[in-house]
Amino acid sequence: MKVAAAALAAAVCAVVVRKQAPELGMVLAVCAGAVILLYCSGALRAAVGLMDKLVEVGGLSAQVVEPVMKTAGIAIVTRLSADFCRDAKEGGLASAVELAGTALALVAVLPLMSAVIEMLTGLI
Repeated sequence: MKVAAAALAAAVCAVVVRKQAPELGMVLAVCAGAVILLYCSGALRAAVGLMDKLVEVGGLSAQVVEPVMKTAGIAIVTRLSADFCRDAKEGGLASAVELAGTALALVAVLPLMSAVIEMLTGLI
């Protein structure tokens, strides 16, 4: 609820400021997004802690969990970056960011895919 309230307040302020100074409205929106991300960093740390616990207790390999976490991080950063580009009326740049994010996510998951291939060839 706090995040939603902060986002709505920042959006209203950005709309009001954009009428007078469009560039300041964009800066306000970016700063509000950064503050919201900082506020959510505790939750993200808890998720990483849970993944570490799964590795430790569940006997999962770090080679399995790490690519999943990297891919999730890439997805979050890509989505935020693309949305900011769209807000700045740069749709082409947003598409390029999304394409780059997809490519980087595929690269991040390659070690996991290699481990699956090795496991399958070991079973055959």
